[in-house]
Amino acid sequence: MKAWIDITAPAHVLVFRPLVEIMRGRGDEVEITARDYAQTLELLELHGLEADEVVGRHGGRSRLQKARQMTHRLGALRKWARGREFDVALAHGSHELTISARRLGIPSSTTFDYEFATLQHQLGCRAATRVVVPDAIPPERLRPYGVRPPKLVQYPGLKEEYYLADFEPDRSLLARFGVDPARVLVVLRPPPDVSLYHRHSNPLFPQTLEHLGRAEDVHAFVLPRTKEQREYVRGLALPSVILPDGAVDAQSLIALADLVVSAGGTMNREAAALGVPVYTTYGGRLGGVDEELIREGRLKPLTDPRALELTKRDESASTRVRRDPAEMLRLLLSALDA
Repeated sequence: MKAWIDITAPAHVLVFRPLVEIMRGRGDEVEITARDYAQTLELLELHGLEADEVVGRHGGRSRLQKARQMTHRLGALRKWARGREFDVALAHGSHELTISARRLGIPSSTTFDYEFATLQHQLGCRAATRVVVPDAIPPERLRPYGVRPPKLVQYPGLKEEYYLADFEPDRSLLARFGVDPARVLVVLRPPPDVSLYHRHSNPLFPQTLEHLGRAEDVHAFVLPRTKEQREYVRGLALPSVILPDGAVDAQSLIALADLVVSAGGTMNREAAALGVPVYTTYGGRLGGVDEELIREGRLKPLTDPRALELTKRDESASTRVRRDPAEMLRLLLSALDA
């Protein structure tokens, strides 16, 4: 089988890494296109993957620029993929892949775990052959995007429980960044400032960063999404902040942390999957997955930085769930059965 995978954001590298390994291990041919956005290309290299073609970049905050980038990328992807005889195309929320695949007559699957990225899903879900999502998302929330069975396929648990199934942390990471083991290690992820579904600034994350960055018994390890965020954090010159210059093994960092505070989604769910206490400062509408994690007590909403429980974690008391990534691959490849 010959498969095309489009990777447009850093988190997608993690989702597809074990799936690519399974496919190539059994003799399938896999070609990867990628978008130059945040640490996507760095993470591909870090995880031993390579983009066969880098197409486009993020459009930033402007809706006009987003539209222009999408138009350019659609044309470039179609031109690149035409004549390559792909059997199937797979994406994590890349509406450009599903639209391009449909125009080229290629069955496609898209997966995601946040249902309120409305414009993205209106485009991507309608063009896809299969839409594969967690069963925590109520099916009625997907109907406005034209998603009903058999197009809709749902799976139990978190996507992170599948792609982290074989993961064990690199314990040398903390020493390389000078993390003091006596301090409480808090990993922080800023909000997705350039995403359309997070357009209003949320002051809670800067307040949390300021609070932790001045705490003498804390090391606050910040993982910015963009160069602008990195420059902003560096300019604060907070004494307890650790700021890497580029992409790092974030999963090892989370697994070894005492606490995670994130304004996004993937890092929250990685922490939950790895049994690490996690708080969300997300300012947008919560999706079904986060709603379920909050009900289960695996994710806590944060409204005041002073409410953070800054204590050392007992790793031996943490529990994690591991699920078979081959099952995730099977569901994605069900597009071939349509």
